Amino acid sequence: MDLLSAVIRTVRVGSASGRVIKQPMSSGIKLPAFKGTGFHIILHGDCWLITENEEPVALKPGDVVLTSSGGEHSLSPFPCALDALPALVPGTDSPPGPYAFEFVCGAYRLEHGQSSPYLRALADLIVVSPDYDRHPEMRALVDLLGADLSGARTGTGATLPALLDLILVHVLREWSEQNDMGEWPRTDDPRIDAALQAIHDNPQRPWTVQRLSETAGLSRTAFSRRFAAAVGQPPMSYLISWRLSRGAQLLRDTDAPLASIARRVGYATEFAFAGAFRREYGVSPGRFRLQPATSCLADGVSAESADAR
Repeated sequence: MDLLSAVIRTVRVGSASGRVIKQPMSSGIKLPAFKGTGFHIILHGDCWLITENEEPVALKPGDVVLTSSGGEHSLSPFPCALDALPALVPGTDSPPGPYAFEFVCGAYRLEHGQSSPYLRALADLIVVSPDYDRHPEMRALVDLLGADLSGARTGTGATLPALLDLILVHVLREWSEQNDMGEWPRTDDPRIDAALQAIHDNPQRPWTVQRLSETAGLSRTAFSRRFAAAVGQPPMSYLISWRLSRGAQLLRDTDAPLASIARRVGYATEFAFAGAFRREYGVSPGRFRLQPATSCLADGVSAESADAR
């Protein structure tokens, strides 16, 4: 089952942001924790990934740091303690050179809701060294993202989410191949995969635990236990989360009426959908739809509402 596509759809409901950062020889920079998923790609120079509980990891040009759940970390030209570095200030220009290293950031910041349970199950910070000779399209995507963020350019609100999606897909595929993960993300239980596939393909159906257990070919008790162990939450909680995540995506990507979206994700009325959406996202569907989907931060370009990660 293609859960990777489902993961990308989940993160896409966040606000897309990006920035190119040039870091001087004298100091590194701390990137505070944030709610969402993102990455850094080293463009020039060497540096170190600094975290609170792990040994520093050496990074070279082309390496990618995937922040699956937005954990706090630092990038530095030398090994040091995490708290020894200053925090990134949103909307500021890069300080004067010479520069030790340069990197491009991309992130989906979630103002409401939660990231995919599959991303939350990963290590919070993953280093990937893509094979650019084998996958030259990855280098082209990185070049496009860097060029798009290097100045105020028209159309970035459309190109940024598309580039973030493509880079995240390529990074996760590469990580999967390097770690022999097969068709990641997936569970280790084919019966639970069958139920997940049914939920993802047909969220509008009147699913119950009993019906899902029948789809999986298990008793209700065994299904509930195995689903929670594989996915990290009970079946109905996952169903609700997926329905609302799919609804959030439709709110962002389409002009469909609220009543139509409600039916497509399994709610009998728009009022029932709106109430569940507000409980999950902390905001009404209409207000969510009006929120900006992108927040681009290139060097010298600021935006009040973004973290510039």
